[in-house]
Amino acid sequence: MPRHDEPARLPRYLTALPVYNEAGHVAGVLDEVLRFTPDVLVVDDGSSDGTSEVLSARSDIRVVRHSVNRGYGAALATAFSETLDGPWDGLVTIDCDGQHQPQLIPEFIRAASDPAQPVDIISGSRYLKPPPSGAAVPADRRRINQSVTAELNRRLGFELTDAFCGFKAYTRHALECLQVQEPGYAMPLEVWVQAAAAGLSVAELPVPLIYLDEARSFGGALDDAATRLDYYRSVLDQAEAAVAANDPE
Repeated sequence: MPRHDEPARLPRYLTALPVYNEAGHVAGVLDEVLRFTPDVLVVDDGSSDGTSEVLSARSDIRVVRHSVNRGYGAALATAFSETLDGPWDGLVTIDCDGQHQPQLIPEFIRAASDPAQPVDIISGSRYLKPPPSGAAVPADRRRINQSVTAELNRRLGFELTDAFCGFKAYTRHALECLQVQEPGYAMPLEVWVQAAAAGLSVAELPVPLIYLDEARSFGGALDDAATRLDYYRSVLDQAEAAVAANDPE
């Protein structure tokens, strides 16, 4: 039994990073992540730029490799499955593009596992607090995020401020309730729909607003803002329809 003056030991969470063609960043990001958690999984989503070779040279992480690029949502679905197949109490997801701060990983785990008020999903928010003066926010990304977040809140009864942040903590119970099918960038919307249907508790934690590459591509037609917004709304519609179809009532 720990002494009263000793901090409680954190539950054992796996931290997963979905990675695609990040040869220039992945080593440094992993070194930083490993400062704050020993249990790290990288899902290499069919990288072809040397990322796979960088990962294979390391012995301090676990790697699952997709033979072809399957998409952001598919990489996270693999992380969900790997967590449930292992001894983990939950999962933290963090992106590899330098936007997230690994030192916040323990804070996410503590928030999810607070004995006074445990929460099924802790989601980072870049907009929970006002952005610092002069912060560069790509206008179309902010506008789309605001629009989709507002629509999601209206449909599902949440009070989110950031529908798309990839920095999250999921309890094992939350993962057991989620059946992710959407392979692309709209996968978080499917998560929110399923979380609402399952009655999962949700809370946000503020994370820094950092855009290191404002011109970063979503891939193909999704670089067009209107096309991307239509895609997000279609995934939201499909996720709600799927939940309704599985409702025994």
